[in-house]
Amino acid sequence: MKQNWRLIALWLLPFGLIILLGTQVFSNNNVVQARSNGPNLSTNTAIGRMSYGRFLEYIETDRITAVDIYDGGRNAIVEVVDPDLKTRVQKLRVDLPGLTPELIDNLKEEHISFDIHPARTTPIYLGVLGNLLFPFLLISLLIFLARRSSGGPGGPGQAMQFGKTKARFLMESETGIMFNDVAGVDEAKQDLEEIVTFLKTPDKFTSLGAKIPKGALLVGPPGTGKTLLAKAVAGEAGVPFFALSGSEFVEMFVGVGASRVRDLFKRAKENSPCMIFIDEIDAVGRQRGSGVGGGNDEREQTLNQLLTEMDGFEGNSGIILLAATNRVDVLDSALLRPGRFDRQVNVDPPDINGRLSILKVHSRNKKLAPGVSLEAIARRTPGFSGADLANLLNEAAILTARRRKSSTTLIEIDDAVDRIIAGMEGKPLADGANKRLIAYHEVGHALVGTLVKQHDPVQKVTLIPRGQAQGLTWFSPDEDQTLVSRGQLKARIMGALGGRAAEAVVFGHSEITTGAGSDIQQVASLARQMVTRFGMSNLGPVSLESQEMSLGRDGMSDAIAKRIDDQVREIVQNLYDDTISLIKANRSCMDCVVELLIEKETLDGNEFRAVVSEFAEIPDKERFSPLIE
Repeated sequence: MKQNWRLIALWLLPFGLIILLGTQVFSNNNVVQARSNGPNLSTNTAIGRMSYGRFLEYIETDRITAVDIYDGGRNAIVEVVDPDLKTRVQKLRVDLPGLTPELIDNLKEEHISFDIHPARTTPIYLGVLGNLLFPFLLISLLIFLARRSSGGPGGPGQAMQFGKTKARFLMESETGIMFNDVAGVDEAKQDLEEIVTFLKTPDKFTSLGAKIPKGALLVGPPGTGKTLLAKAVAGEAGVPFFALSGSEFVEMFVGVGASRVRDLFKRAKENSPCMIFIDEIDAVGRQRGSGVGGGNDEREQTLNQLLTEMDGFEGNSGIILLAATNRVDVLDSALLRPGRFDRQVNVDPPDINGRLSILKVHSRNKKLAPGVSLEAIARRTPGFSGADLANLLNEAAILTARRRKSSTTLIEIDDAVDRIIAGMEGKPLADGANKRLIAYHEVGHALVGTLVKQHDPVQKVTLIPRGQAQGLTWFSPDEDQTLVSRGQLKARIMGALGGRAAEAVVFGHSEITTGAGSDIQQVASLARQMVTRFGMSNLGPVSLESQEMSLGRDGMSDAIAKRIDDQVREIVQNLYDDTISLIKANRSCMDCVVELLIEKETLDGNEFRAVVSEFAEIPDKERFSPLIE
């Protein structure tokens, strides 16, 4: 029945518009037809126009022989004779100010034949229909739009669907993801496996007095696999699964988000035991009290309702809430207490073993050449998340297809890594002074990084532009570094200053360029962190970052701010002097490497160290592992 009414409304809309437009056209045509129904007027006759003043003048000079008045005295068709040719009659149209008695008397006095033609009126039923049709069509259109926006064919309460949850519901959770498909996060999987066991065999725990966890919060940087883990939990547990984003609770209408939370937990209770997964919960779970007017806004009301549902007077037995965020620091403390999110599962970027496991998972459907080592790729990509590694192999496969190869080789993987880190490859530089200057700049970075013991090994030096950089030098750490020593920080500063130092030694201080702009920013950041965060300066083991960041130096005295600047300047200047001395002592080595780099445009780490070892002794540090074993 509802579908029939909807179809009737859809059919009435176009027909009603046609009738309304037809009524207006018919009314307009009546006027035209009334004007053309005079006894002496033919539709094929060309009619000119005459002003009203000229019309009165012609009446007095006896040049008007007949007048036909239309539209209640607003228009007239007059017959005008030529004074020289009495037989020539011309018909002209005159706009009259109205049918006045003076005009009629004047025509009678001059013995001019005139006729008044009444205008044809629109039938009464058409006028009533035209007046009622437009409001009816407007109301019908509004009803149709309201039902359309409610997301269904209509019915009682459909206009109030704003308060219903938008969660995707799967009665039989078949996400296609299991724990075997998630690699590199073994600790997180171990915590979540307990939740799966709770859902499958709750008696095993309740018999010992253990309570089922209320919720688990997945915390980690973007791309580490938080959403993938939630899908794996749902796939392993095989229970009803609700999935939605934190932003889907928030609307412009106050109270809608809280209503959606109530509806979500109501449906979850009806299908318990079940799981609820809220992605990016920081969109709704931010710290309360930060809004305007005491924080009484829609988002905070939604958070209050979520807190009540998770641990209120009514128990939610059998409902486990999973949530994911990469900004746990902004979440409300009441959301994180035991009884709501009972455990926090850290999903950190994978180490080398984790990256190797992830590469094995994502390389199942990839055709890799026999000589490509996944372990070498894992060593080549420190800091990559699971999403980065998946993107790496996908980019390598795309390059393989573009180059019309049957399998992915070292070249495609290496180019894919460079593309992800630095951007698209540009055109090679033309030989000239600019290319030589860039070569000295990049060799300066690589030479200092090779000769300083605590610096990371050089992986590649290239003059092929990528992104905004005209040349690049890559360093690859030997292992995942969780703690960085003072000597390593100073080595990184020296390596970053190597490009500027090479320019100064070879071309002079007057010829240094802007190419070291990003290097200097990196140097300033590292040196300031050594002073204000890590206590690695003469100011002692004091952290000044919180004061400096809070009010932009308004929270510290000018004397302390000046001492910080002095310490930063002293650290950078001393390391820059050491870098200049190291470059001058190995000038012949640098010249030889520059000539080789200009010729080949790209040198890998082993080639670079082989040349440097002929001129200087390389400190004993682990060499970079090649991608092919």
